[in-house]
Amino acid sequence: MANLIKPHGSDELMVLLLEGDARSAELARAESLPQWQMSSRETGDVIMLGIGGFTPLPGFMNKTDWEGVCKNMQLANGIFWPIPVTLSVSEEFAGSLKEGDEITLTSADTEEIMATMKVEQKYTIDKKFEVEQVYRTTDTEHPGVKMVMNQEPVNLAGPLKVLSESFYPTEFAGLYQRPSESRAVFAERGWTTIAALQLRNPMHRSHEYLAKIALEVGDGLYIHQLVGKLKPGDIPADVRVDCINTLVDEYFIKDRVLTGGYPLDMRYAGPREGLLHGVFRQNFGCTLMIIGRDHAGVGDYYGPFDAQDIWNEIPAGALEIKMLPIDWTFWCYKCGGMASMKTCPHGKEDRLFLSGTALRKSLSEGGDVPAEFSRPEILAILRKYYGSLKEEDKVEIKMHRASTGAEDQRKK
Repeated sequence: MANLIKPHGSDELMVLLLEGDARSAELARAESLPQWQMSSRETGDVIMLGIGGFTPLPGFMNKTDWEGVCKNMQLANGIFWPIPVTLSVSEEFAGSLKEGDEITLTSADTEEIMATMKVEQKYTIDKKFEVEQVYRTTDTEHPGVKMVMNQEPVNLAGPLKVLSESFYPTEFAGLYQRPSESRAVFAERGWTTIAALQLRNPMHRSHEYLAKIALEVGDGLYIHQLVGKLKPGDIPADVRVDCINTLVDEYFIKDRVLTGGYPLDMRYAGPREGLLHGVFRQNFGCTLMIIGRDHAGVGDYYGPFDAQDIWNEIPAGALEIKMLPIDWTFWCYKCGGMASMKTCPHGKEDRLFLSGTALRKSLSEGGDVPAEFSRPEILAILRKYYGSLKEEDKVEIKMHRASTGAEDQRKK
């Protein structure tokens, strides 16, 4: 894999996941250690740390790293990192530990042992400072801000030995990938210029357009979709995977595309999360990160191209992976196809802007969807999904959309 881009901040992937006899021995030892059940976000972070997706982090951040990341997007050792990766626990649990102790971390939803950790530091943080710096707002209606504000009061820092990838290898068999696996495929196919397309929604015509622009300038495309936790109202992972697989099968040259899944929860941090997406896509072997309109945004908290602007503001050399910026895209009736602000001379009356939010609203309320919005095969899958929802589920989705202001996103 000599021709592939190096992992972020390291010559080699930092893989914390134990296997074989080493894993069996550590699992047995973990049973006797004090146990803490993590949040869903922390569980996903542990898996990414385990498989090398968060190279070069050795575990959860200490206070110096946390502060540097919040202030300057920089770890204490000078390596670029845009979003804190931390573990929080109760005051009672923290009080039962001293520095140097080891603990066992279990998953958010089960009693499964995920990792062991050596506690090198206990510290508290200014949550308001973190959300102001990372999310650019203190509004607790923002799902990422709410997540930070609801964290336990004490952070623990230290290195990890990761023991499980949870249900992802079985529930998402054939999709879930480790960085070593995506890199092996890229090397086998002889790709050296690889564009990553971040997805948390089904692929509509706008996503397809971005993907095909990337294929014109690179060797291959990595469609990398989030299979961790989303906010209420987002399309479930299994439905989204079905949509994406169908689109790739019908409308792409198959040996120029690789689809993969990763286990993180969305933080909805907009610009900063776009940078994090670049960091771990470099670890997965990609050289280009597609950044389009409203990347990783939510509601009306970020401008449509803030995620592109911040990428241009980071220090030279902070990331080896490069941004592939794409302008506002839409269907133009006069052009007779997909276009962008850089290619289409016509007025807004001739344009259909393809918002995932608008599509979810129409489908959940039984409204009409223009044929240009998405391929017919995709709309058929989504209509089947929304048709299967109970009425109370539709009401919950509508209430959540209204409470977050999602209907007023800057998509028009």
